[in-house]
Amino acid sequence: MTRPRWRDAFFLLSPFATVLAVMIAIWIGYGPPTTFYEWTQTIVQLVPAIALLWHRKAPLAILALCAVCAVAMTVSAYTDPQLFIGDVRYDTQFVPLATPFAMGIAFKRIPRSRRMWLCSAVLIVISVRAWAPTFTMFTSGLLFTVFPALFGLYIGNRLSLIEALTERAERAEREQELLAEQARADERVRLAGEMHDVVTHRVSLMVLQAGALRITAPDDATRTAAEELREAGCQALAELRDLVGVLRTHSDSDEEPTDAVRLPDLAELVTESQGVGMTVELIVDGNPLLTAPVVGRTAYRVVQEALTNVRKHAPGAKTRVHVRYGADRVRLTVRNGPPRETIDRELGDSGSGTGLLGLKQRVELVSGRFTSAARPDGGFEVDAILPAFVPTAESHGD
Repeated sequence: MTRPRWRDAFFLLSPFATVLAVMIAIWIGYGPPTTFYEWTQTIVQLVPAIALLWHRKAPLAILALCAVCAVAMTVSAYTDPQLFIGDVRYDTQFVPLATPFAMGIAFKRIPRSRRMWLCSAVLIVISVRAWAPTFTMFTSGLLFTVFPALFGLYIGNRLSLIEALTERAERAEREQELLAEQARADERVRLAGEMHDVVTHRVSLMVLQAGALRITAPDDATRTAAEELREAGCQALAELRDLVGVLRTHSDSDEEPTDAVRLPDLAELVTESQGVGMTVELIVDGNPLLTAPVVGRTAYRVVQEALTNVRKHAPGAKTRVHVRYGADRVRLTVRNGPPRETIDRELGDSGSGTGLLGLKQRVELVSGRFTSAARPDGGFEVDAILPAFVPTAESHGD
């Protein structure tokens, strides 16, 4: 979660603003600097305060600057007090007013830096006047340097702990998502196995019975019907095998298809529609042999259902089927104009009303995208984008 900008500005400007407020209060009480010594005393305080504006980028440099100023103030106290300090009293601090902020920020951001510890030691020794210790100076020195350092160290450790806990929570959430995805994949495999065992057994019996009927039928009509039934059953078994393969495997394989020659022929489907009086134009771009069987069958079903809907809801309409085979995807568009003949309401209401929904689900099952919408001229358009290859159990050698 990101913090508001005003909070960033507050934490960036507050150290400098605090020191500046103290200096302004001193100026109000004692007057603004006018002499050379008053300006040098102001500069030695103001420069570290201004440097606090860069406390996020250069905490060590600011701490070192405070240490240099503290050394200069200490030397001035015993050589020329008016240069950097002014009137020296028993409780006068020989470190800049920015020191507490510099100490806290350094211990928060770079607690393992050896140079930071060296600069901090210099400031602590000067602040408590280790060469002439008194209770007052020792107490004020601790409050001015050690306590801010401990507070900064606490804040830094607390932020590190919060960051670690946040990362752990995010990692646990990702692991839960992976476990849920694995559970869904296992359930798909189980359902695929059950569907394969149950449906394949029944359809196989139908194919065998149709084959037996074709042999034993007493007349040609019965034999022809039996042969058509057997071929339909064989085709259903092939489609079922592809569908089960999609359910059993993931769609991230990069293997190439090896049996694209078994694609259904869209030209035959269009010819059948033309044979019943429909005006259908088929446009094919690209090489269909580069498409996996399951994708080709899905495309076939999309065109088949779209043409069926045209026959029901737009009789006499001009229809164009445009199929584009690419290196990585197949796009097919079935577009028809407005109906030119009277719509047969009984025929239009004969379906279940879920054909387009079923097509969408079938397309999404192979990681495709399906859209359908009415056109401004009163016609209708079906658009499907399919991946060129979806690995199945068969392509993996199962």
